[in-house]
Amino acid sequence: MSGTPAGTVDPKTLRKTVGASVIGTIAEYYDFFIYGTASALVFNQIFFPEADPLVGTLAAFSTYAVGFFARPLGGLVWGHIGDRLGRKKALVFTLLLTGLGTFAVGLMPTYEQIGMWAAVILVVVRLIQGFGVGGEQGGAVLLTAEASPQKRRGFYASFVQLGSPVAYLIPTALFAGLQQWMDEDAFLAWGWRVPFLLSIVVVAVGLYIRSKVDESETFKAARERKAESHAPLRQLFGQRRREVVGGFFAKFVEAAMFPFYTIFLVAYADNNGYSSGLVLEAVIIAILVEIVMIPVWGHITDRIGRRPVFLTLAVLNLLLIVPAFLAVQTENLAVITALLVVGLGLGHSGTYAPQASFFPELFDSSVRYSGVSVVWQFGAMVASGPFTVVATALLVAADGGFWLVAGYTALLVVCSIVALVMLPETAPARRGGVEYASWPALGGGVPAHGAAPVDGGTPAAAKQD
Repeated sequence: MSGTPAGTVDPKTLRKTVGASVIGTIAEYYDFFIYGTASALVFNQIFFPEADPLVGTLAAFSTYAVGFFARPLGGLVWGHIGDRLGRKKALVFTLLLTGLGTFAVGLMPTYEQIGMWAAVILVVVRLIQGFGVGGEQGGAVLLTAEASPQKRRGFYASFVQLGSPVAYLIPTALFAGLQQWMDEDAFLAWGWRVPFLLSIVVVAVGLYIRSKVDESETFKAARERKAESHAPLRQLFGQRRREVVGGFFAKFVEAAMFPFYTIFLVAYADNNGYSSGLVLEAVIIAILVEIVMIPVWGHITDRIGRRPVFLTLAVLNLLLIVPAFLAVQTENLAVITALLVVGLGLGHSGTYAPQASFFPELFDSSVRYSGVSVVWQFGAMVASGPFTVVATALLVAADGGFWLVAGYTALLVVCSIVALVMLPETAPARRGGVEYASWPALGGGVPAHGAAPVDGGTPAAAKQD
């Protein structure tokens, strides 16, 4: 068998893989989040100018949500490609697809130039972006998790999760700078295009770095054993249905709480006469804390397990939903910041970091890309994609009151809590060094109880939890 011998991991290769995955994920999520920032600031004016301002904003957010509904299809397609042809190939194509879509937005004509066709083109580009992102996150965490030593898999894999919060900050800072440096007319005329056009540089860097990374050794080992599945989805739903369904619901808490903390609380403040600027300042501080805490939580999952961390922080998020609204009402920066640091910086990061190792460990190597992509993207589609639209509608229905939104958010979090209670622990350190699913030939990992199946089937260990 080729690749790294069991029990050893080349530190240089590991660092290169982690770096490539993080930078590639930042590039992909830069492309994805930049649209959300532009939706809140300018798209209602340049693509939906004939609508009432509130209706235009809802229309812009609706086109933003469209990208989430394209992500599951991307997850299915790129997951299949990743399991059949390799993780690296899929990741290169998804980055290229997403980046070129973002660059195209920077060149698009506006409503003033071609009427409603501008909005139609925007939706098409958004669908392309979502299709590309749908295969990215699962592949990036896989490439890193499969390259990591077993005992530190949670720590190293968690670095990939830094891509999302870092990518959230970059377009926010770019747009804030542009608005400060230029007058409103210039910003609406051409300034908003600059962050989209700059994406070509981000993508070029990401592609260069990813092209230098070797294919996953675990995938190579599975291929040498002829274990890659010719029908990953059929095998996945036939043999890993429990893990797919459980992982899908477990994703809800993290997928819902990020837009809750970073987008909806700002909208709640703005629509109820509270200071949205204070909330935005607190969000940025909390995001910085989250960037620091993600690898810390990853390390902790290697010591005490993925599920205890994930479950405990899910409960914390549930307890903070109502206090988050009350904190906004105080219009006190210290109070709002403290709440968001605990909720977003600690609570959200504690449900996000474990996913990078927990979800891959649920699935055999032959169907792992498909399994992670399905769980990740379908969960995000349901819990995150429509969140801001549904929550805003509930806010309107309650005449500005937050109880309906709090109930909706709590329901999503409770779904995750129940799923996490039902799912098994996967951290090898909590399983006597034994993998939950087939994980051949890397990092000193002991295969699942019983012989690792050459057809990627379910090992006995997967059935004992």
